[in-house]
Amino acid sequence: MKTEARTLNPDSPHYDALETRSAEQRERALMSALSAQVAHAQAHAAAFTQSLAGVDAAQVTSRAALARLPVIRKHELLERQRDASAPDVFGGFSTIGWGMRPAAQRALRVFASPGPIYEPEGSSTDYWRMARALYAAGFRAGDLVHNSFSYHFTPAGAMMESGAFAIGCTVFPAGTGQTEQQVHAMAALKPAGYIGTPSFLKIILEKAAESRIALPSLIKASVGGEAFPPSLRDWFTERGVITYQSYGTADLGLIAYETTAREGLVLDEGVIVEIVRPGTGNPLPEGEVGEVVVTTLNPAYPLIRFGTGDLSAVLPGPCPSGRSNTRIKGWMGRADQTAKVRGMFVHPAQVAEIARRHPEVRKARLVVSGEMANDRMLLSVEVEGTPEGLAARLAETVREVTKLRSEIALCATGSLPNDGKVIEDARRYE
Repeated sequence: MKTEARTLNPDSPHYDALETRSAEQRERALMSALSAQVAHAQAHAAAFTQSLAGVDAAQVTSRAALARLPVIRKHELLERQRDASAPDVFGGFSTIGWGMRPAAQRALRVFASPGPIYEPEGSSTDYWRMARALYAAGFRAGDLVHNSFSYHFTPAGAMMESGAFAIGCTVFPAGTGQTEQQVHAMAALKPAGYIGTPSFLKIILEKAAESRIALPSLIKASVGGEAFPPSLRDWFTERGVITYQSYGTADLGLIAYETTAREGLVLDEGVIVEIVRPGTGNPLPEGEVGEVVVTTLNPAYPLIRFGTGDLSAVLPGPCPSGRSNTRIKGWMGRADQTAKVRGMFVHPAQVAEIARRHPEVRKARLVVSGEMANDRMLLSVEVEGTPEGLAARLAETVREVTKLRSEIALCATGSLPNDGKVIEDARRYE
C-alpha cells in the first residue's frame, strides 16, 4: 500500500490550493472531469455501459445534463451484486478487481458493508480522500492517531488510516470495543488525536474518568458514522478535546467535512453533489432539504449519481474558513421514507409520480396517521390558488398509483415544512 505523505505547510489552514480556488474555476474543472468520468464508466464498468447506453458523454458537461442521468441507489448495488449474471462481485460498477489483470486494475483490498455490499479499494494514496477532513480537524504530520473505527469487513478504519498516512500521521489501529484496553493504550502511547464515532469517544473518556486515568495528550478528534449534536461537541470541548465531524460513505469516500467555522460541512473537492427531491432525481433549489446524490470522480469505482439516502440542504454563501466550495447543513435524516399502509408499501417515488401527473402541484407531502389497523392518509400539496376539481383528480391519481384512498389538502405555496420529508409517518404505535 502506498502511504507516502504529501509535503504540507503545517501552518496553512488549508490542505491545498483546490480549497480556495474560485467557484468558476472549480465548476469548469468539475464539469470537464464529469464528461471524462461518464465516458470512462461507460467504457470500463459494465453496469454503466448498460444504464448509460445512448448517452453521449461529450455532452455531459453541465449540472443540467448530469440531472438527466439516472440515479443509482444502494438497493440497486445490492441487487446487481446478487445477480448471478453479474460480471463480477461488484455488480459491474467497479473498474478494478483481481486475478489476471494489469497491476493498475487490481484492487488493493475488498470490503463488505451490511447487505452485504462489497466495495473495492484502489491502490492510490488516500483512496477515499479522507486526509482533507483530517487536516481541517487539525491533524498534522507527526501526530499519533488513535483510530477506533472498525478494521474488519467494513472499510471505515482503512478509510481514515489512509487519510492519516497521507498527512504524515502515525496510526494506532485500535478498532472497536475493548474500552478498558483502549483507555490504557491511550495513557501509554499518548496520542494527540482520536478517530472514530463520537459515541465511542464519549465512552472512552467516561471510562478514563471512572478509572481515574488522565489523558492529557488527547486534544483533537475527527468523528463520523453517526449524528453529532452540538451538545456532544460541547461536552468534548469541556474535556479539552476539540472535535470535528466528517461525512462520507464506504461507496464514495469523503463527501463533506467540518471546518473551524462550525457552519455546515464543506464539500470535498473530488465529488459533485446534488440535492434532489426524495423519490426522484430532480435537483432542488438552494436551501431546500432533499436527498444527497453524489457523483464521484474516482476512476476505480466511478459511481455516477449515487443516491446516499441521506437528507441535507445547501447553505448559502462561502465558508468563513476561506474555503470556497459549497457547504451543506450536514446529515438531516434519511430520505428513504417508505411506509406500510393497510398492508401496502407506499414509496416516495409514488408521491413524486402523483405530483408529476398534475403540473399545478409545486410540492407534495403524504402524512400517514391514525392507530394500528386504522391508517389514514392525507396528501397535502402546494398550489397557486384553488384549481377547480384538482382535489378530486389528485384523489383519483393517489388511488391509481398506490391502490389506497387518501384525503387531499390544497395548501399555499411555501406552507409545507422544508424538512425533506415526502412521506411522514405520524401514527401512534403504543
